[in-house]
Amino acid sequence: MYNVHKLSELLEYQTGAVVSRTIIDKPAGTMTLFAVGAGQGLSEHSAPFDAAVQVLDGTLSVRVGGHDHELAAGEMIVMPADIPHSLTAAVQAKFLLTMIKV
Repeated sequence: MYNVHKLSELLEYQTGAVVSRTIIDKPAGTMTLFAVGAGQGLSEHSAPFDAAVQVLDGTLSVRVGGHDHELAAGEMIVMPADIPHSLTAAVQAKFLLTMIKV
């Protein structure tokens, strides 16, 4: 069965929190939707796979390999495997994280 979804409506903001919802979880990769409250984010870490962050709403400050990037709705960044990265939302934001595991 096919379903059409508006990603920005699949997850609600929660004040002071990071909320996530897995959209796809397959051996080849995952897609996870995040709603991030103002001032919240994901602390620095690395992953063994390439990942892409696509901003759906708001803005994100993304740090990849020591370089800072400001992303707005409609923009995305690809984060290479094994490179430390983090992100923070100055104002609430929603984004889709796609991780490719092959």
